[in-house]
This record gives sequence, structure tokens and C-alpha cells, in this order.
Amino acid sequence: MAASPPVVLTISAHDPLGGAGIAADLATFAALGVHGTVAVTAVTAQRLGSVDRVEPTAPDLLEAQLDDVRNTRRELMRVISAIDQEIQQVFAAAFADVSENFTTLFGMLFPGGGGRLILTAPDDLLNTGIEVEAKPGGKNVKKLSLLSGGERTLTAMAFLFAVFRSRPSPFYVMDEVEAALDDVNLHRFLGLVKEFRQDAQLIIVSHQKRTMEAGDCLLGVSMQPGGSSKVVSERLEAGS
Repeated sequence: MAASPPVVLTISAHDPLGGAGIAADLATFAALGVHGTVAVTAVTAQRLGSVDRVEPTAPDLLEAQLDDVRNTRRELMRVISAIDQEIQQVFAAAFADVSENFTTLFGMLFPGGGGRLILTAPDDLLNTGIEVEAKPGGKNVKKLSLLSGGERTLTAMAFLFAVFRSRPSPFYVMDEVEAALDDVNLHRFLGLVKEFRQDAQLIIVSHQKRTMEAGDCLLGVSMQPGGSSKVVSERLEAGS
């Protein structure tokens, strides 16, 4: 029995179905009972070569997603590293300023004494702590726990105003910060207030008469017997 002649299959280059159209044409020939070798012409080969839309397999999808996760992680680590470096630079600069001002102000509040700020881990600025070393004049102590209440208050004031001087603000609010001070330490505190009032406004809540006398304006709340409370303001003369 003679072999069937080859069937030439020609597919248009403008076939919108692409590879699906080729499969449909082959199925049509089989349904018509055409047997034998199917020869694909040059036009068909060119058409097959232009089919570039191939559905990815499951391993390909997983590998693409994994690459995306790796790239995102690398980008995130670069951002974190840049932020950490910025934090360390800002912290180092701020600590240097506050430490210098703390030493100066501590010497002002404690004549003959010395105080300083110490980093617990200077090589690891992201996790370091800060220790306060305070030594009033005439005392051989450095720990805050060994100081009196007034001395601890003045030490805290030195640190607070050191921050104020390093990062200035238009005004500051303090609530009875000098309540534990005796007359000598109160005089030193008021001297510090006098220095800072030249550059900023200080709002101090206080029951100390000497603190009130040092203010430019007094605001108080008064209530007469059987009456309602009212706010009383009084502006003091400079130097009074």
C-alpha cells in the first residue's frame, strides 16, 4: 500500500490565536481523517517562533516570588542601615553638646564641684546607656543615691537645662521643680533661671515666694469665701 503524500499545513502570520490556532488546525485535519506526515512550511515555522507567550510553571512562579522577597529584604536592610547610621550621628552630636553644657552648668550650681555624663557602651551607640556622675564641692561621692534631696534636684536641673541649652526652645514649663531646695540651693537655681530668661520664656509653677519675686508676671487662682474661683494676674516691675 502506497504511503500517503505529506499534507502541507500553512498558517497565517496574522493568526490571532497563535499556538492555540495551530493546535486547532491540527485537530481539524485529524477529524477530517487526513493521515500521513504533516509538513510545516516556513511561514508556519516563523509563526511558531513568534509565539513568546508561555505560561510559567509552578516552580517558575515560586522562584520569581522568592527572588522578589530576597530583593525586598536587601532593600529593607539597606534602609535600616542608613537609618541606624543617621541615628548614631544625631545622637553622638546631641550627646556631645549636652555633656559639655552639663559639665558647665553643674559647676555653676555646685561651685568647686564637678559633674559629667558617661556612655556605658561608647562603641554601641544604638544600645548604650548614660550614667550621670555628680560630685558636689567638698564631697567625695559620685553616685546620685548618696546625694541629698536638694543636691539630686540641682543635678537634675543641671541636666535639664543642659538639654535646653543644647536644643533651644521658645519657652519652657516647669512644675514646682524647686520645691525641695533650701535657701542656698534656691538662690543658685534662680541664678540659672535669670541666665536663661534672656533667650526664652520660662513658665514656673511654684509656691516659693522667692521664685515668685523673680518673675515678670504672676498668675494665680483665688477664691473668696462662698464665691467662685477666679484668675488673678499681676505684672511685676523690672528689678522689683
